[in-house]
Amino acid sequence: QVQLVEYGGGLVQAGGSLRLSCAASGRTFSRYYMGWFRQAPGKEREFVATISRSGGNTAYADSVKGRFTISRDNAKNTVYLQMNSLKPEDTAVYYCAATTRGVITTAELYSFWGQGTQVTVSS
Repeated sequence: QVQLVEYGGGLVQAGGSLRLSCAASGRTFSRYYMGWFRQAPGKEREFVATISRSGGNTAYADSVKGRFTISRDNAKNTVYLQMNSLKPEDTAVYYCAATTRGVITTAELYSFWGQGTQVTVSS
């Protein structure tokens, strides 16, 4: 089992940047594939990005491709989401999640979730 805590959310102007961090407990972090998801008010949770256990394989939602970068540091038990060129439509609660099933984009296949961090992008 792994516990996840997200950091780094906040308020930023359109065009700005934020870096989210997700710290995992335990000594088995490197066994998990990690993902970032987001949920805007009145909308369903949606996939943002995912990364393999070694960090060598990543995947992104089309809406963030070229603007967001997912990475991980297994020595620090942390996964990151660098968000550049932010848009008002990126406003949401961002969640990190862990799975043993692979580089996948389906939220239902992730077993462990953080509590979320709010990102608000003003126009």
